[in-house]
Amino acid sequence: MKIDGNSIRPGNVIEHKGGLWRAVKTQHTQPGKGGAYLQVELKNLRDGSKLNERFRSSEKVERARLEQKDYQYLYREGDMFNFMDQSTYEQIAISEEDIGDDAVFLQDGMQVQIELHEETPLGVSLPEKVTLEVTETEPVVKGQTASSSYKPATLENGLRVGVPPFVNVGDKIVVSTAEREYVSRAD
Repeated sequence: MKIDGNSIRPGNVIEHKGGLWRAVKTQHTQPGKGGAYLQVELKNLRDGSKLNERFRSSEKVERARLEQKDYQYLYREGDMFNFMDQSTYEQIAISEEDIGDDAVFLQDGMQVQIELHEETPLGVSLPEKVTLEVTETEPVVKGQTASSSYKPATLENGLRVGVPPFVNVGDKIVVSTAEREYVSRAD
């Protein structure tokens, strides 16, 4: 689908210079001389490289058609993560490199959304929050409980986050996958 160069929005995926690029940031600019343009920061979905491009409203760009499907995370084999389509039971494998840093949050049976372009997986969208167990944290020093300072804690997936003083080893906590921060105690 062709769209005007000035109608690109953050999150859009476009076909540009022979590759697939996701718009990260956009900024409308109107210089004193010449016509207005849209300054777009693009990230290549294959190799992660970045590119800054200017698009004028007269230019047409190809917006990529992406399909989002629900998958269930099954297991890890080497540096590949295996997922199963919830409707057809077909399995696909995605490399750790394509998933990126979010791979630490994957748990057996977790429901995720995978973005596909012409049956090729581009990325994995995790749930907003996950529940993890605290495996290591410092004990509370008497008299420090009144302050609102957080203490470091290591979770079952190896991630380190700051937690309130009342959280102990063995407690289950809710963590934001986007911010990688403590949200609350799990029920």
